[in-house]
Amino acid sequence: MLKFLDHLEEWLVATFIGAATVIIFLSVIHRYGSGLPIPVLQDWLLSLNMSWTQELCIYMFIWMAKFGAAYGVRTGIHVGVDVFINSLNSKLRAKFVVIGLSGGAIFTSIIGTLGLMFVWEVGMHYAVFSTLGLDLTNLTEGPVSPDLEWPVWMFYSAIPLGSYLMCFRFLQVIVSFIKTGQLPHHNAGHVDGIDEDETNSQNLGSANGSQIAGTNGGKP
Repeated sequence: MLKFLDHLEEWLVATFIGAATVIIFLSVIHRYGSGLPIPVLQDWLLSLNMSWTQELCIYMFIWMAKFGAAYGVRTGIHVGVDVFINSLNSKLRAKFVVIGLSGGAIFTSIIGTLGLMFVWEVGMHYAVFSTLGLDLTNLTEGPVSPDLEWPVWMFYSAIPLGSYLMCFRFLQVIVSFIKTGQLPHHNAGHVDGIDEDETNSQNLGSANGSQIAGTNGGKP
């Protein structure tokens, strides 16, 4: 289950980045192509409604940011100032680390709860009641987005989902830190699919080869 959740974060972020890039590219091509004085092509491009692209990309970046933040907690890529914490002795440092991670878990759980309450009030309750066939008296569908005309609660649901996922990741890091004493660390030079031991061996071999070549004056 955790492996699926880990891959889900990566798939969502990668999908949103790729889709937003393609949509923005097509929107730019459409905008400039519509200004070309080519009768058939210009008329066809002007008949296409691309006003929704900007709005969709904005919402996609919001979803990408929320799930990307949870991914950052899991992999340890968030920026932090820990000079003072690292200067403490190991026991005191561990306490401050747990306190800091617990603060992150509490904060994200509060944001997730408030976000869920907001999403419920702006239309999610109507969608749920309508799906379950419950009484819809005094309930409204809620606002829709200007261009896409989709219910806004669908877009805003990124707030509770992403925040609760971040809270779960903070708790996961706390448990792992208590057990191992290690925090997740992101290696910017690591490339997936390449064995670190193999890479180190290759680098060591290259370094030894360079030293031999230097000793022999570059002669074989």
